[in-house]
Amino acid sequence: MKTVIATDIRKLVDLARDKSSQGRASLVSAIGDLMDDSGRILTLQEKALMNDILKKLIQDVARPIRKALAEKLAQSHNAPHEVVSLLANDEFDIASPVLLNSDLLSDEDLVEIVRHRTLSHRLAIAMRRSVSTLVSDALVGTNSVDVIKALLENHGAQISDATMAYLVQQSENVDEFQEPLLRRSDLPVDLSKKMYVWVSAALRQYIVENFPVDKSELDLTVAKVAEEVSNQDELRRGDDAAMALAEQLARRNELTADMLVKTLRRGEIALFEAMLAQMLSLRPQVARKLIYEDGGEGLVIGCRACNINRTDFTALFLMLQRARPNELANNPYQLSRSMEMFDRLKPETARKVVERWKINPYFLKSIRRLEQRPRG
Repeated sequence: MKTVIATDIRKLVDLARDKSSQGRASLVSAIGDLMDDSGRILTLQEKALMNDILKKLIQDVARPIRKALAEKLAQSHNAPHEVVSLLANDEFDIASPVLLNSDLLSDEDLVEIVRHRTLSHRLAIAMRRSVSTLVSDALVGTNSVDVIKALLENHGAQISDATMAYLVQQSENVDEFQEPLLRRSDLPVDLSKKMYVWVSAALRQYIVENFPVDKSELDLTVAKVAEEVSNQDELRRGDDAAMALAEQLARRNELTADMLVKTLRRGEIALFEAMLAQMLSLRPQVARKLIYEDGGEGLVIGCRACNINRTDFTALFLMLQRARPNELANNPYQLSRSMEMFDRLKPETARKVVERWKINPYFLKSIRRLEQRPRG
């Protein structure tokens, strides 16, 4: 068998030296036949040797030969994976037939190409006969409108529920996503109803005709959303005023625990939230999320990070619990649990968590890991 391999390699080298068009055609044919020879039985060592030589040879041959070889191997089921992967990472005009058609590329191969190659490579992957949810997530992660639109138009692409919901939300601002989304058979009815609020009249009619929905119900939804948007605009203006005042107080060094308590006693919740956000150097929406999340744990961490004492924390917790019973856990045991956490949590640990919040607002549960470490 080694003699046969040596003969094959000598033949390829001789053909590679032939620069004529006939020589190029013969080289492509010889390499393709060698790679796609399902009848040849090689040991693992022989196969590795052959693949290594073929990869080096392909890297050295001219573009037209690589292009012709990619076209030949795109439909192959037996070609060496390493060689197919090499061609898929080549310049796009060479890589395209492999990217579009080869079944030998794994999801991991495709994700790497999405991350490191060109827009054209990504578009080709988005148009493959089938695309897994893993690859779809990578394509959506590029944030390229053209790539995502191509993916949505490919009904052979699998898209996870979470990614579909994300793209529906994006379609409120990216018109190009709307029609491809609505034409997908895997779009859930509840998401189509959500889109009804912001799509054009023509697409609204498409939703009514193609999804099991009630038009009058949807029209009421649109009216309700319009009212909510108006209310949110008013709230946003109020939030802006609260932030401006909190910034002014911070410049005058007047942001104190006593000021927080007095502000809440007056019922000025938006100003309290803005002041605590200033004290923690967090964005207002992040501070608001953390104050009310997980039954008061975020409030414990925020107050400890600001060196607020136990008495003031208790007052703040109880006032917030009365003001926002649906957002802050309202049960007789929650205060005692929060006080236990307050007593256990060190201010320096709380400040570390707040620093993480600035990077990732969903870091609340990190405090549990920090507190559960064995004490030495």
